Amino acid sequence: MAKSKYKTDFRVIRDQEKCIKCQACVRMCSNDVHYYDPETDSIILQEEKCVGCHFCEDLCPTGAITVKREIPEIKFNQHWDSKDVYNIIKQAETGGVLLTGMGSDKKFKEYFDHIVLNASQVTNPSIDPLREPMELRTFIGRKPDNINDELPPQLVLETPIMFTAMSYGSISLNAQKSLAKAAFEFGTMWNTGEGGLHQELLPYAKNVIVQVASGRFGVDIDYLENAAAVEIKIGQGAKPGIGGHLPGEKVDQEISKTRRIPIGTDALSPAPHHDIYSIEDLKQLIFAIKEATRYKKPVGVKIAAVHNVAPIASGIVRAGADFVVIDGIRGGTGAAPTVIRDNVGIPIELAVAVVDQRLREEGIRNQASLIASGGFRSSADVIKAIALGADAVYIGTAALISLGCHLCQKCYTGKCNWGIATQDPYLTKRLNPEIGAKRSYNLLRAWSLEIKEMLGGMGINAIESLRGNREQLRGVGLTEIELKLLGIKHAGEAW
Repeated sequence: MAKSKYKTDFRVIRDQEKCIKCQACVRMCSNDVHYYDPETDSIILQEEKCVGCHFCEDLCPTGAITVKREIPEIKFNQHWDSKDVYNIIKQAETGGVLLTGMGSDKKFKEYFDHIVLNASQVTNPSIDPLREPMELRTFIGRKPDNINDELPPQLVLETPIMFTAMSYGSISLNAQKSLAKAAFEFGTMWNTGEGGLHQELLPYAKNVIVQVASGRFGVDIDYLENAAAVEIKIGQGAKPGIGGHLPGEKVDQEISKTRRIPIGTDALSPAPHHDIYSIEDLKQLIFAIKEATRYKKPVGVKIAAVHNVAPIASGIVRAGADFVVIDGIRGGTGAAPTVIRDNVGIPIELAVAVVDQRLREEGIRNQASLIASGGFRSSADVIKAIALGADAVYIGTAALISLGCHLCQKCYTGKCNWGIATQDPYLTKRLNPEIGAKRSYNLLRAWSLEIKEMLGGMGINAIESLRGNREQLRGVGLTEIELKLLGIKHAGEAW
């Protein structure tokens, strides 16, 4: 075969004076970047295999290894970026679809970075969260029209942050255990994704949201009964309009048992649910699940943020959903065609704002909670999303980063050196679920403390008082139409 015309994306630098040839990098790199040659007593680098996970760099006991990004350069061209050129080269060599993991790294406008928060000064006192009560407790579910009506089933969260859907198969059991244990101990929710509920996770079931996706993997009455809530997955932000695929080589005995499929068979989730082609069909499934669970659990629907997301969400609420999850264009994934991830959908900031406004205009905002997801990087992003209209947010990529993920975006290979996006027994052992749970718990704690600080600075003592309160937000460097869609004023405008 002809030599590949694609160059490496990374440069691995080894300081020979620091290197003690312990071969830890050779043993631990799942991509075989480091190779020991006994004849020359040297470690040879195969840089073309490096994915930039930085595991060897972190592991090296003497700090001899440095991994640097080095995108191959071509002659400068204003239209043709080097990345675009080398993507064509890859496809010319393989004839295949370019796959990627995690969220989009395309240069879309970061709307959260163009929104600033209000703060108390002279006319309204701030609140000290260290000395005064600050309420972050959030209730997810349908609210009654009248105060004397019976309250439908609710999810009770001690923080408005939950761990998003990541299935067993796309991530390791140890990764799921880490998030499940952290959610359980903190008092929030985690989501199984579409891969079923492993038996070892049953101790954390009272804090789990289970998914019913197009493939119906692992779905039976016990699955529904063990859950705190059920989420019907229609779409996700990283790949709106297309389905999922877990390759057969990843379907081992445990995944087979959990997903209820034969060992070694591909787990294919078609893009559409073949029993849902209208809002009326969706309504039938929502109430079938409610009937099966004796109306004791909230049932929600997850959709990707697309151009007509507001009327779609309205239809979902009218179909009886107790909560609606909206996943923006920066949402993560284990595997997706790069062209879909980077070019389909809209940002979550715009989506949650227009959905909240549409439901308010139609007088049905109380009939369902809104959960925003897709690229939340900090507590500031979270609190701004709530002010735009979300009841709570899902985090996925941030949660995986807390476990060790370095965003190499090669989840689909199943060779994750951090033991997260892999089913390789040798690699999954690298993630200790007790340590992982502590780290993800700490992330929830840190962000929750920061949210309290920001609320106190606004003179607000309960997260519920901020929900949809867009007067607490102002835009900087946004166009008139962007401000209109977000429903906020420009910085400098008074109340």
